[in-house]
Amino acid sequence: MSKKLTLLLTLLSSAGLYAQKDSLRTSVLDEVVVTANKQEQKQSTTGKVITVIGQAELSKSSGKSLGQVLNETVGITINGALNNAGTNQTVFMRGANSGRTLILMDGIPVYDPSQIGNEFDLNLFSINDVERIEVCRGAQSTVYGSDAVAGVINIITVKQNVNKPINVKATLTAGNLNSFKNNLQLYGKYKKLTYSLRNAGIRTNGFSAASDTIGTRNYDADGYKGNSTSAAVQYAINNQLLLKGFGMYSQYQASIDAGVFSDDKQYLLKNNLLNTGFGVVYKTKSLQVTANYQFSQTNRGYERDSADKAVFSFYQRNKYFGKTQFAELYASFKLNQSFSLLQGVEYRFASMNNQFESVSSFGPFKSGFKDTGIHQSSVYSSLQFNNQKGFFADAGFRLNKHSIYGNSSTFTFNPSFAVSEQLRIFGSVATAFKTPSLFQLFDSFSGRRDLKAETSTTIEAGFSHNYTGFTSRLVAFYRNTNNGIDYDYVRNKYYNFIKQTAFGVEYETSIRLSNRLQMNMNFSYLSMIDSTQSRTNFKDTGYIYGLRRPGFQSNMSVNYSHNKATVSIIGKYVGSRSDIGGFRRADVLLPEYFILGAYAEYRFSEKIKLFVDAQNITGKTFTDLRGFNSIPFLINSGISIHL
Repeated sequence: MSKKLTLLLTLLSSAGLYAQKDSLRTSVLDEVVVTANKQEQKQSTTGKVITVIGQAELSKSSGKSLGQVLNETVGITINGALNNAGTNQTVFMRGANSGRTLILMDGIPVYDPSQIGNEFDLNLFSINDVERIEVCRGAQSTVYGSDAVAGVINIITVKQNVNKPINVKATLTAGNLNSFKNNLQLYGKYKKLTYSLRNAGIRTNGFSAASDTIGTRNYDADGYKGNSTSAAVQYAINNQLLLKGFGMYSQYQASIDAGVFSDDKQYLLKNNLLNTGFGVVYKTKSLQVTANYQFSQTNRGYERDSADKAVFSFYQRNKYFGKTQFAELYASFKLNQSFSLLQGVEYRFASMNNQFESVSSFGPFKSGFKDTGIHQSSVYSSLQFNNQKGFFADAGFRLNKHSIYGNSSTFTFNPSFAVSEQLRIFGSVATAFKTPSLFQLFDSFSGRRDLKAETSTTIEAGFSHNYTGFTSRLVAFYRNTNNGIDYDYVRNKYYNFIKQTAFGVEYETSIRLSNRLQMNMNFSYLSMIDSTQSRTNFKDTGYIYGLRRPGFQSNMSVNYSHNKATVSIIGKYVGSRSDIGGFRRADVLLPEYFILGAYAEYRFSEKIKLFVDAQNITGKTFTDLRGFNSIPFLINSGISIHL
């Protein structure tokens, strides 16, 4: 394994030297980001590891889901992104367990408290509703609180640089498996008012979620249909004071199967989300004060009514309800030319309930999870230093108080130094925490009130350089997790396991080979070891874990543009990884795979373009989840009109 890593890094370095040699002049890529410290700043003034997925890349992703786009980002595995539509999208960032990556919508946390790990369902987002994504890797709990153990994904929906009073954008897409997508946007700016309205829909016949190993069982296709509607408004009272409001309602219905290798003719998952809130921003030359409030409500239900009664529980209804409230107030002070201070307070409330009923060979059965809530509050502070000569440092601290388990605290120290205009080195030491979920605390069968918060320490170091035609970044990280929250299969209870460690290397690069040809590539290596309970004999042990997380992963694309046409070839390599083999059975090793995709567009003008997106163009059969089918050859074509 170490030989493979050394060889690949050598090849990447060689590519970099080649590109440097051909550069005629140098420049600095200095994009403005907002996720690092909740304020606009150039990437050169932060040592945090941030990858930006901009509108240029998102506009080429109309045939994909949000999970598929994120799955092409270095350091991220979205398990389920390459399965049937509606499959649960499990986010693994830097190998951290599910629920250890915080999802933000326009900088505000979104999560589902009815999920075991507080995860947010990415299926509720349409890719057409997204303007930009900022992926900030590494421990971010000091600024963003619980769940930001491996990092945060900030999904930004607010449009920037809107000048016309009325703008209309429509996208229509059709593809195989009887798939259709539509998106309509109306937005503009009139005097002091900026607004946007969006609606996006998708439906597909899909394919069988479960794998048929025999091939003669006539598993049925599992379809999907969803819709998302959102609105946002901003009103500038004057040059200093801005009021804003937003709302989104998203819902989908997906046919699912009974489990690994097991079909079900009538098993539905229904999920909907209502997310709304408002905010105030006051800004002067040396001060910015921001206040936000958000209310979120989710309804998630599983309903089985198997007419063939080929399953044990032939009728089943399982309903989950979750509700969250989030409020924050923070201020960024520019103390002088070198120092700025971020100071904030935050409040979170979450509640959930569950009702279950079934009919089986033993008759009817009912159970439930009573409505239960928790709250937590935090105060945090972050001091940034910039001496205007290339040195930047960020030091922060957060104190969090939880209504059940008590207090926890985190710190961050993140220095970086610009060796030259082209080369920057950076590093960080940061702690993070994950609070127990409502289910893990209160479930009558498996919950435990005495669970502690999961804590971790992450150390990372790396460098980035930016030359004309060549940019790259190399990062190495080490994460040590204590009091990890897991499930005890002997006592059937959640518990805090001893320790987990993760080591990884991430590399991303962009090379402009000519005015028309560009190559992008990223690569990640991951090694994880758990000191916890074996799933085969239930004894404490230490072993390489990384379930469903590959040790090696790489994404690459070659893009050619000429006049009004653009063509891209996309490749994805996923190394071997383990999956669950069953109860008291050894893990199963899933084989490595490489799949190809392609994208092409033709722009008749700035207002109209035609596009074609193809995935798995060789029709390769591969496995991302044991017992479930991955995508076959998929092709979508469409038209986008912008008036």
